[in-house]
Amino acid sequence: MARLIAVLILFIPGAFSVLGIKMMRDTLFAIEYPLFFSLWFQFIVGFLLFLLGLFFIGGFILYRDRKQGKTKGRFK
Repeated sequence: MARLIAVLILFIPGAFSVLGIKMMRDTLFAIEYPLFFSLWFQFIVGFLLFLLGLFFIGGFILYRDRKQGKTKGRFK
């Protein structure tokens, strides 16, 4: 049950990261979403979504590894 909850916790930020990558890709091909008023704003929002999802997943993995004692001295 705990593993299922962990997967669900990681799925949501992962989905935001995928959405951010898609928004940045659509900006490069000049496909604008009706929600945003310009392409550069769409790219920035996509980049922020990607970074937030990446940092959340990285922090989750670092916290788990630190708790299990799998990290080197720098992260303890």
